[in-house]
Amino acid sequence: MLSEKKDLTPDFFKSSQKVAAEACGVSYITLRRICVEAKKSIEQDVEEGPSFKSPRKLYKRQKKCTEMDDFDADVVRRTVHSFYDKDCRPVIYLDETWVNQNHSRSHIWKNNEGTEGLKVPIGKGGRLIIIHAGSSRYGFIEGSKLVFKCQAKNSIDYHSSMNADVFKVWFVDMLKLLPEPCVIIMDNAPYHSTYINNYPKCNARKADVQNWLKNQGVNFSPLETLAELRERLKLLIPSFKRYELDEIASSMGHEVIQLPPNHCQYNPIELIWAQVKSEVAKKNHTFKMVDVERLTNEALDSVSKSDWEKCVEHAEKIQDEDNEKEILRDSLTEPMILTFASDDSDFGTDGDSENDVEELE
Repeated sequence: MLSEKKDLTPDFFKSSQKVAAEACGVSYITLRRICVEAKKSIEQDVEEGPSFKSPRKLYKRQKKCTEMDDFDADVVRRTVHSFYDKDCRPVIYLDETWVNQNHSRSHIWKNNEGTEGLKVPIGKGGRLIIIHAGSSRYGFIEGSKLVFKCQAKNSIDYHSSMNADVFKVWFVDMLKLLPEPCVIIMDNAPYHSTYINNYPKCNARKADVQNWLKNQGVNFSPLETLAELRERLKLLIPSFKRYELDEIASSMGHEVIQLPPNHCQYNPIELIWAQVKSEVAKKNHTFKMVDVERLTNEALDSVSKSDWEKCVEHAEKIQDEDNEKEILRDSLTEPMILTFASDDSDFGTDGDSENDVEELE
């Protein structure tokens, strides 16, 4: 009888662990690992009882690597540049900006007593938001101008009134006005880079992740932790990001290229904005929103195709200079090769554990 009881004991505990794993909503292997960790901690310190460490992130992010040497990399770079140099499609630049109600020149004449001269109200006042697109071939795209008042009160950043929905409607309408297939250049603002399938962010709440997985038809246990739900989410995220506006433009025969972060100097429309704001500041004497809106529209309409050609030429000159600096830097930088002899380090020997390798990396 005792022998039978002894034989059934391992199966009994194994079944109880499986039942506990199902009740907790975790895998059986995870529960066994926790039990083993508790047993080891008790053996080390019986008085303190079981103790646990925070689980380490064992996954490794995918790292982009290449076997190309400097010569091959330079060939690829030149090939890409030559491709765009030979591309005969017009390049369209777009962006958003704003004009404040009390926008004026930084230096205004006043007499010593302050009784004569332009009196600028305190503060910035209301705000106008502007969206437009243009190129050296066409100037501003006719019919693509959008000027509207910022509705948010006490808003420091105009992006509070500029969102993905507003920009998408304007963007699609602007694409319909293009007379031929074009290359569209814009920065990587959040409302420019909306995913086709908007995946929950890393800081999303558990309920948001559950709702997203439910909408995707993914079965999961309500007892699963947020970490486990995120693991399910990662399996559904493709390695190649697909943006909604890029797909819309491609379906209409256009190509979208986003500027690198913090490289607004490559977008000539920034110089156009400076020209427009300068005209508004020069003529803004009443500081009334209706007058500022009128001056803004007049300044935008006065921008000529010649102005665009000069601004595009200046931006392309900056790009060419930066490309030359990049090529020169690559040619002057010598590769550093580190060679470890077999007796210099025991890294990679059979005695190394997986955790040790991760710590060294």
